[in-house]
Amino acid sequence: MLDPVIAFFRRMFSAFGRGASMAIAWLFWPLRAAHGWYTNRNGLIKIPIAAAVVLLVGLYGYFFWQTQVWSNFNPDYVASYKLSERTLGAGQELPAAAAPTPAASTTEAAPAAPAAPAARSCQSSAIVDVAAGLIDFNVDQNAWISSMLLYRAGLFGIDWDNTPFLDNKASFQRGVNQAVRRTSVELVDSLGRVRGTSGIDANLQKARGNLQFDEYSWYFGLDPFGPKTPSPSYYRSAAESLRMFNTSLAQCNSVFDGRADNLIQFIDRIANDIGGTSAILRERSENYNGGWFDTRADDRFWFAYGQLYGYYGILAAAGADFSQVIRERNLTSLWNDTLLQTRAALRIQPLIISNGDEGGWIMPSHLATMGFYVLRVRSNLVELRSVLDR
Repeated sequence: MLDPVIAFFRRMFSAFGRGASMAIAWLFWPLRAAHGWYTNRNGLIKIPIAAAVVLLVGLYGYFFWQTQVWSNFNPDYVASYKLSERTLGAGQELPAAAAPTPAASTTEAAPAAPAAPAARSCQSSAIVDVAAGLIDFNVDQNAWISSMLLYRAGLFGIDWDNTPFLDNKASFQRGVNQAVRRTSVELVDSLGRVRGTSGIDANLQKARGNLQFDEYSWYFGLDPFGPKTPSPSYYRSAAESLRMFNTSLAQCNSVFDGRADNLIQFIDRIANDIGGTSAILRERSENYNGGWFDTRADDRFWFAYGQLYGYYGILAAAGADFSQVIRERNLTSLWNDTLLQTRAALRIQPLIISNGDEGGWIMPSHLATMGFYVLRVRSNLVELRSVLDR
């Protein structure tokens, strides 16, 4: 009775095995054909081809390593700046250190020469420190993925952003860079000058210009055709200009205008920036419910994550630079709550990003979750702004 059933399953598995064998043979046929062609060539042809294959394998190995290893990634990186130790706002003059009292002498000494006045020193800007540190994290501690040759080449001509592979770190870096870019604009326009009475600081102007540079530029381009300076070089120059501004500020030769209206404007710009990101997350979440198969969900998620990662440090630094304003307006509790909300968003680190239906029960909706946290941070910023504006 069971023989026909057994025979049926044998035929079915046999057919499945033949089909799988044919599919594998078809997939590997180009490699077998290339191998056959290669073995029949002489050494003058084999050596360059072998060298090119080894180079290509090495490049892809390096590319894979750089996209998967996130060096010095730390959501609690703010602690390394020791912002709580800053007692004055940015640009305020630091008290002169007390001069040491000379030891008493039993012999009569010549009258001491008048002491030279101590050099003035001012508090440097924590915002500038964090912005320069984020650039260093993006392009020195890690490779800048978006302008790497193999990233630009894509996967068989398909943009890596349109695939579910090897693009998360690039999107995260661009999100961090967006936060730094926005901050550099505010430093030039309002924070690094006394409005209406001073010129634009040259170092901040250079930093802003370099940070606006194309994120995808490699050493050579087609439009325009010819050699180019890659994106990381411009960003390193921007970090150096920011550090030069802070050095000048510490010597009281530059200006940081820590007025309440400047803080209001800065908060406004950040709220608008992350509000735009929230709209992007909402549009993708509502219109593309591909679950784990939405190949663009990971870009949107990690860009938003990187943006909040950058703004977490910048907002914490702004709390130190505008400490006097925050104390005078009794904003300490609300400011700290905003930082806690921003840090809470950085706890979400799923291995695979899913853009499932918000009412679904199988595939989660990570974009909706991230959008919720972005809106919470924005809501706190709007509340901060309204209190400051009273």
